[in-house]
Amino acid sequence: MISKDTALPFILSLDIGTSSVRVLMFDAQGWRITGVDAREPVLLRTASDGAAEIDAETLFDAIGRCLDTALAQSATLIPPSAIGGVAVTTLATTLLALDHNGAPLTPIFTYADTRCAQDAIALRARFDEHEVHQRTGCPLRTSYWPAQLAWIRRTRPAVFRQTVSWATLGDYLELRLFGRRRVSYSAASWTGLLDRTILSWDLRLLGDLGVRPGQLAPLVDRDAPIQGLLPEHTARWAELAEVPWFPAIGDGAAANVGSGCVSPTRAAITIGTTGALRVALPDVERVPSGLWCYRIDRHHALLGGATSEGGNVVAWLRETLRIDEDPDTLDRALATLPPDSHGLTILPFWAGERSPGWAGDARAAIIGLSMSVTPLDILRASMEAVAYRFALILEQMEQAGVTPSVFVAGGGALLSSPAWMQMLTDVLGRPLTVAAEPEVSARGAALLALDALGFAVDEGMVAADVAGFVPDLNHHARYRDAIARQQALYEKIIQQDDSASC
Repeated sequence: MISKDTALPFILSLDIGTSSVRVLMFDAQGWRITGVDAREPVLLRTASDGAAEIDAETLFDAIGRCLDTALAQSATLIPPSAIGGVAVTTLATTLLALDHNGAPLTPIFTYADTRCAQDAIALRARFDEHEVHQRTGCPLRTSYWPAQLAWIRRTRPAVFRQTVSWATLGDYLELRLFGRRRVSYSAASWTGLLDRTILSWDLRLLGDLGVRPGQLAPLVDRDAPIQGLLPEHTARWAELAEVPWFPAIGDGAAANVGSGCVSPTRAAITIGTTGALRVALPDVERVPSGLWCYRIDRHHALLGGATSEGGNVVAWLRETLRIDEDPDTLDRALATLPPDSHGLTILPFWAGERSPGWAGDARAAIIGLSMSVTPLDILRASMEAVAYRFALILEQMEQAGVTPSVFVAGGGALLSSPAWMQMLTDVLGRPLTVAAEPEVSARGAALLALDALGFAVDEGMVAADVAGFVPDLNHHARYRDAIARQQALYEKIIQQDDSASC
């Protein structure tokens, strides 16, 4: 039901993540409308060679079905004219090749695809990685377009030659819906090809990669909407035919805004399929080693680090170890285990490492197994191991002089596990609060759309948090020893070249 106090207009928020597509609705104060919630899983294909890709057509069909469902749900609650805009946020980084008709020549390659590790090494041999890192905010690693484009050029030369356009998921979606495409500064900054200071494509990198600027979408800011669905879609989604659609922004940028973390004092920690720790800043003069700097928009930068592991590790372990308890029972059992009591040291790189070491082709390792170790021990140890990576990211951030005082948790995997929340709190040694709205990325995209439409949202409501977690300092001290043990194992196992830390 819609309350009489609900503020107009409504924003339909399309959130395309690594694990699912979600379409939700928010009012003009940024609160979610109960009863509008459409979801479908995203089918991510992974393989032992490092592949991590999504079929573009299958994903587009899932997006369409979610829009169908959400609009049908909203029709019972609000008049169609009450929808003031459509906000979009997507997983980042994404890359696909398009032919002269705009049809995909490749799947959508994701940030987790590590088949381009050899090409990343070759790029680091040709370029000064530190200089590129400062210019684009991104190191020359497997997560970004330079290495991915070089890999396509080397391994699929015919596809590379046939490609008319290179696209992110967001501008591919606009092409399908409107017949033209743009890419936001936010999404472009995740490619590793945007000069973050002058907000234009990096011509030096493009020239080396054999990519013409005209093959990339025009750059726009997040407040530049597009209108006028193609006729084939107008018939299907008449309610949205002339509604402003806003350019897709990176899910990390949206999550910070949706968590109320839009100032240097508030850090957002998100663990969904993967994880990240981020702080919004007016500008970043120097990007610290091991971290990245993306854009929220032309006025705001996003400094932080991301992990390729998060809820994906928990899901894999539950399936592989056949841990069948229901989530609440399992979480209570995890909470009863003392911190670092299992004798295990784990490198949680099931999908390779991003921040802070950027060993993209690294693989997980578990040391210390014995006959007394249980599946529950392995699961808790792995969750702790993921938390240790966030502590290392925070250390690099604070060494650069960025010292947030409030830490806000978001993301489905983290919020669904109070035990994991407490582990992370104890590892960081900092209180951890919970975002009032669990769907932080969808909410953040909606808030930015409202801002672009001229609707101011009360800052107190944006930053509203609920009850938090307080660190146990004895547990924190024990975890500091465990982090040192993990780092010692990292140095022994992860083989990195001299430029591994940008």
